Amino acid sequence: MSSNQAYKDTYQGEPAVWLKFGRYEAVLLPEVGGNLIAFRDAENGYAFLHEPTADEMPSFKARPFIHGIPVLFPPNRFEDGKFPWNGRTLEFPVNEPETGNHLHGFVHSETFEVEDFGTTATESYVVAALKVDERSDVYRYLPFRFTLRLRYAISDNGLEQQFAVINDGEETMPCLYAFHTSVNAPFVPGHSAKDYRLKLTIGDRWNMSERMLPTGSFQPLTANEEAMKGEGVYPFFESLDNHYTAAPQNGRNRMELTDTAAGLTLVYDAGTSYKQWMIWNNGATEGFFCPEPQISLVNAPNADLPADDIGLFSLAPGEIWQERARIYVK
Repeated sequence: MSSNQAYKDTYQGEPAVWLKFGRYEAVLLPEVGGNLIAFRDAENGYAFLHEPTADEMPSFKARPFIHGIPVLFPPNRFEDGKFPWNGRTLEFPVNEPETGNHLHGFVHSETFEVEDFGTTATESYVVAALKVDERSDVYRYLPFRFTLRLRYAISDNGLEQQFAVINDGEETMPCLYAFHTSVNAPFVPGHSAKDYRLKLTIGDRWNMSERMLPTGSFQPLTANEEAMKGEGVYPFFESLDNHYTAAPQNGRNRMELTDTAAGLTLVYDAGTSYKQWMIWNNGATEGFFCPEPQISLVNAPNADLPADDIGLFSLAPGEIWQERARIYVK
């Protein structure tokens, strides 16, 4: 029997879809926001994503932001929980009291329906979707009818993500998304984070207020940040909770994380629809960090800046937005 498989099982007690193909394996948690919680090279023992331990599962399910690849809609912070849209203001709960903002949206903990999974000659895959309408808890805050559809596949070429947003309703809806992707550093067992170098296709760094909201201006990049967009830098050189414009290089918007001791580079090619990068490294604590591709600027609907420049995208009735991303090793 082929070792290439796609099947339902559990992960730390949580319902899951497992994918196996060649040396790779991946795990999707449909009931925790469609989070792709694991991507591994099982043959070599590499774990690329930050996974929760059994003891961390309760805290992960309560706040599923720093493990796997959670979906954020709408992403990041909104001032006073206010989201102006087409002449009205949507009111979100202020769930970050220290800043007085709403943080990270409403779909990261929702149950996605597994629509399909299986194996072909070239990949193992799973498709999961979240349909939002008047019966959904999400609709209380985002009163639009829409579908989010995720397709993950593993093959000899690594992990591919396809993400689509479909406006099923009769009014124009916001299309603001991010992935709070959590990457291990080190991802090779027994190796040191000190040997890792991070490269990210950043442009300018946004100046942020004390409430972690963009002021509309930029601040100069430090020498380490210049290295991050050039030859690479140690990912934990200082505490990072920074927001940058995306500046694709050679036609791609990507992160590269190199283990210099192993001579391996993990590539996260996020797609050029994402106009911003957020990066957070848990207070410069070695182990993992989050390079977050984000369509829109933090607090974008409240910003007095050109919509296309800050990724303030919309979807008309019947329209579809989609993007692909890939994680692989070179």
